[in-house]
Amino acid sequence: MFDSQSVQVVEEPVPVMQRRREAALEGCIRIATALVLAIFAYGAIRHWLTDPTRITLLLMVVAQCLTVALSLIVRVPARRDWSPVAILSSLLGTFYFLAIQLTPGVRIVPEAVGAGLQIAGLSWQIFAKVSLRYSFGILPANRGIVSSGAYRFVRHPIYLGYFVADVGFLLANFGLQNLLVYTLQYVMQAVRIVREEKLLSDDPEYRAYRNKVCFRMFPGLF
Repeated sequence: MFDSQSVQVVEEPVPVMQRRREAALEGCIRIATALVLAIFAYGAIRHWLTDPTRITLLLMVVAQCLTVALSLIVRVPARRDWSPVAILSSLLGTFYFLAIQLTPGVRIVPEAVGAGLQIAGLSWQIFAKVSLRYSFGILPANRGIVSSGAYRFVRHPIYLGYFVADVGFLLANFGLQNLLVYTLQYVMQAVRIVREEKLLSDDPEYRAYRNKVCFRMFPGLF
């Protein structure tokens, strides 16, 4: 004989159970993300302390902490893309920093120039994220359509900010490993953008926004 609570569990709709599984997975992902970020930041700061003149390294740590930490506090969207391609591209596009060479590389530009680009990219990221408020995250999702602020200029301004900051770090810390890491990262970001727009294209509001703002990331190019 079952009590009323047991009957409720047995008859619980499948969508509710699916949401619970996704919520549990979300919690595990966020905990793992926080641990990975902490380990990376600890190692990077140790490198910086051996040479405090490497401002680009410090700024890279700040940028990654901001990016990943904010993804841990955003709201969970009603619909996300859980396909293997979306998960792989999102994870590689987010956690690429784990493969970056932290030891000094070749300085193609002075440290100050690289740091200046990083600050510009980071400032643009903050502007874009403020425009979104809590409507961003790691996986492609429909978190509501935003067309104001930085989103008046390109459809994916946060990625543009990442790119500018990453170029600043790469030019001041150049090496084959870093070049390969950033190249792979932006291939993954392109896949991520395509997957996100495919998901959002079902929304009439997004289709209208896409017709109004023509470029994804680089005005006049892409």
